[in-house]
This record gives sequence, C-alpha cells and structure tokens, in this order.
Amino acid sequence: MALLDVDQAGSENAVEAAETILSVNNIEVIYDHVILVLKGVSLTVPKGGIVALLGANGAGKTTTLKAVSNLLSAERGEVTKGTILFDDDEVQALSPNELVRRGCIQVMEGRHCFGHLSIEENLLTGAYTRKDGHAAVKADLEMVYNYFPRLRERRQSQAGYTSGGEQQMCAIGRALMSRPKMILLDEPSMGLAPQLVEEIFEIVRQLNEKEGVSFLLAEQNTNVALRYATYGYILESGRIVLDGDAKALRENEDVKEFYLGVGGEGRRSFRNVKHYKRRKRWLA
Repeated sequence: MALLDVDQAGSENAVEAAETILSVNNIEVIYDHVILVLKGVSLTVPKGGIVALLGANGAGKTTTLKAVSNLLSAERGEVTKGTILFDDDEVQALSPNELVRRGCIQVMEGRHCFGHLSIEENLLTGAYTRKDGHAAVKADLEMVYNYFPRLRERRQSQAGYTSGGEQQMCAIGRALMSRPKMILLDEPSMGLAPQLVEEIFEIVRQLNEKEGVSFLLAEQNTNVALRYATYGYILESGRIVLDGDAKALRENEDVKEFYLGVGGEGRRSFRNVKHYKRRKRWLA
C-alpha cells in the first residue's frame, strides 16, 4: 500500500474524523450478474459537507450514486460486496422510497422532470413521502422559490417547455421538497451554459451553508466541482485512484494533466503516473 503525502494524509484524516452522514465501504457492483463495474469503492461524506466524485465518462460515478440511492435494481445491477451506511444505519437493502424518507435523495443525470406537469406540480411531487401536513409543504415550496426565483416566474409553465437550466433547478427543487439530509447530485452541469452552471453551483453552496444539506456531487467539470467542494475523489475504471482536499486536488499537476491536457504520449491514466503517491482503497 503506497503512503499518502503529509498534506493529503492530513486532509483525509480530517474527513474521517468528522461526523459522517454517508460511508461507502469497499463496495462492488455487478450488472446482469456478469459485468463488474465498481471494484472496491470506498468514500465518506461528512455531515454538512460537499464532496465531489470526479472522473471521465464511464468511470463509474453514476453507478456509485445509484448504489447509494438503491436505484441499481431498475437497471439489473446490484451491490454484491461491501456496505453502505447512511446516518449510521446500513441501507443497501432498503427501497429507494424508504431511503428518501430517511433523508437521502438523488437528482438524476439529465433532470428527468415530468414534462407534462407544470413546474409547481413537479416540485410538489417531491413531497410525496412527507406526512407533516399541507402548511409545512407550502412553507418549503416558498423556500424553494426563494432559492430559485426563476421557478417562481415559471411555476405554471409546463416543465417540458422550459429551458435546460430551469429543468435542472426544478429537479434540485423537487429533491429539496423531500426535506433531505443529503442530496446525490449527478452531472448538474451537463448541457448547460457556463453562466448557468455557476448559478446552480452557487445555489448548491447556499443550500449547504444555510439549510445544512450535505452533497455528494458526481461531475465531469472538475474545475467547477473542486471550487465548490471541500473534498474530492477521482474514479477511474470503477476504482478510486486519488482523493484529497479539494484545494490540493485543484493544484495537483497530475489532476491538471489528466483533465486538461495531453502530452506527447497522449492522454495518460492515473495508473501510469509515477510521481504522485496514492492509497488504494480497494482490496488486493
């Protein structure tokens, strides 16, 4: 097992020392009883934290989120090894709606709004697991509109005829209506203009700071994700190959080269990088 450098070790110890809301421990995910997609993935999300899960397309980011939210079975996938703890309880055997009731919800890649419903009707579907009364739901609807004023303007518009940015706001707002402790946010920047991406990430930061919502954020836009996250994990081919404090990852030359440039040898893999020290988070 390779040793972590001092800065990275300190950052990781700080994450592990903090009270965690999510702990993924050495999980393996297989599709169709044959295809091994995740190979010993481990990560933690501290309460009140924003953690970025980074990697190229196909690295296993979405599968990791679906393993946590228990949506794998819809795609003939299953967690075959390891454990997932949410709020100190093992949850991999729970149904998705039971997990939502406990406070963990996923915002899917591609928004997945109900196109034939209005924006407000979409938002109200997010409260279907709640039993705290109409007044509480109405108060939270107003809270969502305060964070997303554009949704207030489009509240009666059919969601299928709104812009991609508005649908992304609607999807996050719908998740907020369940009163989550943690949101699993999958590729929020996909297909959006840079200005809208910044706007949505800024709202994520506000939700984290003001409402105490924890986030596990799967994203290909490394620069943006690491500016808003406090900690990051990098996935490659179903394994965690590097993790650390977000600021340290932003300044890591290997991270910059892997995501932003190609040298004479072509695009490199972290597995072939010799001058950084990483810790394997999976069993040999």
